[in-house]
Amino acid sequence: MPASLSLAITIGLVALDLVIRVLAVIFVPKNRRPTTAAAWLLTIFFVPYLGVLAFLLFGSTKLSKRRREKQQTINRYIMNATEGIDQAIPDHLWPAWFASLSELNRRLGAMPLLGGNTARLFGEYDRSIAEMTAAVETAESFVHVEFYILSLDPTTARFFDALEAAVQRGVAVRVLMDHIASLRVRGYRATKRRLTAMGAEWHLLLPVQPFRGRYQRPDLRNHRKIVVVDGRVGFMGSQNMIDRTYDRWTNRRRGLKWKDLMVRLEGPTVAALNAVFLSDWYSETDELLTREGRQSVEAVGEEHLDCQLVPSGPGFEGENNLRLFNGLIYAAQRRIVLTSPYFVPDDSMLYAVTTAAERGVEVELFVSEIGDQAMVFHAQRSYYEELLKAGVTIWLYAKPTILHAKHFTIDDDVAVVGSSNLDMRSFSLNLEVSMMVRGKQFVNDLRQIQEGYRRASRRLTLEEWQRRPLRTAVLDNVARLTAGLQ
Repeated sequence: MPASLSLAITIGLVALDLVIRVLAVIFVPKNRRPTTAAAWLLTIFFVPYLGVLAFLLFGSTKLSKRRREKQQTINRYIMNATEGIDQAIPDHLWPAWFASLSELNRRLGAMPLLGGNTARLFGEYDRSIAEMTAAVETAESFVHVEFYILSLDPTTARFFDALEAAVQRGVAVRVLMDHIASLRVRGYRATKRRLTAMGAEWHLLLPVQPFRGRYQRPDLRNHRKIVVVDGRVGFMGSQNMIDRTYDRWTNRRRGLKWKDLMVRLEGPTVAALNAVFLSDWYSETDELLTREGRQSVEAVGEEHLDCQLVPSGPGFEGENNLRLFNGLIYAAQRRIVLTSPYFVPDDSMLYAVTTAAERGVEVELFVSEIGDQAMVFHAQRSYYEELLKAGVTIWLYAKPTILHAKHFTIDDDVAVVGSSNLDMRSFSLNLEVSMMVRGKQFVNDLRQIQEGYRRASRRLTLEEWQRRPLRTAVLDNVARLTAGLQ
């Protein structure tokens, strides 16, 4: 190669590198939280060409324009359909701040706060699958199933049998499963074949199939877990429909098993949960099932819980789940108990949690002693020292179990359960569904589950944490730099 050509190529590459860096500084920070922008800029500055390619593939936190327009249609439909619906009536038992947070949720796209509900918690993995199966076995009109991961295996076989029997009875069975998440587990093709063979109507959520004209950022995922039967019984929570080991040999080799929490609902809030399913069904099929959306469910039982469904994700403005979580944490006066498998907060949540501890609120955080996702696990650990210094009590759930439940309690009155982790991915990238519940009995039931976690955990001390090996501390801190991208 002539020296002049070599020099020209070198100058061109240097100029391109400079242009990439300048443009990155201009465009990357736009409408992004500083931590996320900093993570992208570091990536682009260290590996410019790969960094730019990654940014073009994964840099947008928005769904495609068509999907955003459909989400806006859905939001308007939900607001109109639920306008004037019987809502919970404020009473003297409500905390002073509760009504304002319910109003915040409503303004940001949540369902109304509805009274007259009952809820049962299931923290045993096989028991929750059995309960969902039993509910499907009673279906007379429709069954709506939506999971981040849906897989046919020996643990879930009876649930699939119940779906098939429902179809044979003439029940409309509709199934949604996240494309990428379900694709990554063994048995994906067998699952699709079984659903087709039984006659269920099923679709993939957020499919990444560019050769079929369906594409969006690959890591924008639908993380919801929902089952609704006839509009009268509903289930939601953290558990996927798959074996506790996620049917992976690496998990079996390590002895990993997941521990989750599901909620069985009856009462008016079941219709709200069904509306979340219907919105996702419309997003994937263009079919708006208005008849199933008009189910009327009366108040049931004696608990009369006040419940509010909060769907969240890239189709909603302003990270509405994060706003709710922060609002609740700042409102707490006595006690906060947080449970999340992935605790990677943004600055606003970190300040909310540490401020609560420093103003005298008892704050506890349950996380797993080990992790199933290395970078997220190490990023999470990078926050432990700051939390411990602020006075937060950290409980490490004993390995080899992965504590995958996602919930928290505020004082003795209010709880949140659902699919949302306390991490930036769940705030910005995943479609989630959370439920705010007011009711002392529900909080007491959840506290009993938290007490079970406590017995299976050990408390992490600041002294122990500061003695960890230097190499581990370095890895944690490096992982924290990528937290905004995870």
